[in-house]
Amino acid sequence: MQKKLPLMALSMTMAESFKELDTESSLGRALEMGCCIQSSLAKILAEFEMALERDVLQPLNKLSEEELPIILKRKKTLQKLISDWNTIKSRLNQAAKSSSNSSGTGAGPGASSAANKLETLKEEEEEVKRKVEQCKDEYMADLYHFSTKEDSYASYFIRLLEIQAQYHRQSLGSLDSALAELKESHSQTEPSCAAYTPVVGYYGVPLETHLKSLGREIALPIEACVMMLLASGMREEGLFRLAAGASVLRKLKSSLASGSNALEEFYSDPHAVAGALKSYLRELPQPLMTFELYNEWVKVASLKDIDGRVLSLQDTCSRLPRESYNNLRYLIKFLAKLAEHQEVNKMTPSNIAIVLGPNLLWTQQSTEDPVQLDLASVSSIQVVGVVEALIQNADTLFPGAFFAGKRPAPVRPTMPPPPVAQPRSMAPAPAAPEHTASPKARPRRMVGGANRAPSIPPPLPPQPARRHSKDALPSPRPLAGEA
Repeated sequence: MQKKLPLMALSMTMAESFKELDTESSLGRALEMGCCIQSSLAKILAEFEMALERDVLQPLNKLSEEELPIILKRKKTLQKLISDWNTIKSRLNQAAKSSSNSSGTGAGPGASSAANKLETLKEEEEEVKRKVEQCKDEYMADLYHFSTKEDSYASYFIRLLEIQAQYHRQSLGSLDSALAELKESHSQTEPSCAAYTPVVGYYGVPLETHLKSLGREIALPIEACVMMLLASGMREEGLFRLAAGASVLRKLKSSLASGSNALEEFYSDPHAVAGALKSYLRELPQPLMTFELYNEWVKVASLKDIDGRVLSLQDTCSRLPRESYNNLRYLIKFLAKLAEHQEVNKMTPSNIAIVLGPNLLWTQQSTEDPVQLDLASVSSIQVVGVVEALIQNADTLFPGAFFAGKRPAPVRPTMPPPPVAQPRSMAPAPAAPEHTASPKARPRRMVGGANRAPSIPPPLPPQPARRHSKDALPSPRPLAGEA
């Protein structure tokens, strides 16, 4: 019986699962403890059901299947006999009237026949009356016998509650004991995980908090995704437009959020990488282009003069917080390079702006009101126009190369990693020519470079020089590719 319980099946499933895990891992210990407690609960449940069957259900079944049916049958028989008795008494009264009428008219054959019928009915009435009295006595005896057992029948229901209370107490005791042991065991592993607490959960975290916790200038999910796309996604048709598989996207986001360096498997799915980048941008508490400058960006979109629009874009970009400026510059330079392959990937600056614009800038106002929804629809068109202009004028707005020649994009692993990694201080590869604003990704086999995919966090790209005033445009440092 115990083997057929769902709890036992759950216990067996857990037992099969933790065999494949390290018994010293927190998950392995949790599964092993879960297996034991589910087995214990299944045993307690089996004992409860057997006690319930023996002490409650069997006696009550005897009452409902043997004693009560006899009483109910006797009651039904008595009701029928009483009905027959009433019918005969009615016929007897009618016959008595007929007999008295016949006697008044004188003697004759009719009077004799009525008298005989009256005597017959009297005999039948006496017989039915006797049966009624007999059945009534038997019925009353059954009821009396049942009433003498009333206390014992009530005790069965008391016993039912006692068995249930005992079952729940035993189950709760087992759960409390196992839970306390499991928490104590799990608490021993928490210090080893504490080192990750300052940096986990990159998604949905304010940009300034994320950069400060890691000591970075470019957000890790942005740079990691960009470097992977540079290596394997620049010629992918419909990048950022086609949706990736939900399970792969969740796995990649979890890997990025946990600081994992096992990203090699995602190089073969650029759409998942693009989706992870879009999700990071959209889940920022404040858009990369900031709420404060929302109206300024919208005003820029309404300008018809091209030169005036570029100047306004420069002015608005210079007013961004340094963290937002650095990351927007990095991202726009990448998107401009992506647009260079539009003949293959079909992602023109307009197409890129349509799919990425709403993830870079949105209004802070609530869109639950229908009027606000209409305004949001109009402003989204303006946002697309602004982002498209940023991509088209990336070199003017953000002068300087995207990254220097010594900063190649990561490569997909094509062979096992070498036993000893090359030191980072090796001489850089030749710089890219000055006429290419953003050199292409390095080939998989690079002279003086490692052959395996980079770990996370990846190295930083060159960043713009610090600005001395809010109004002046940044003057970037000379880059290796421009030296």
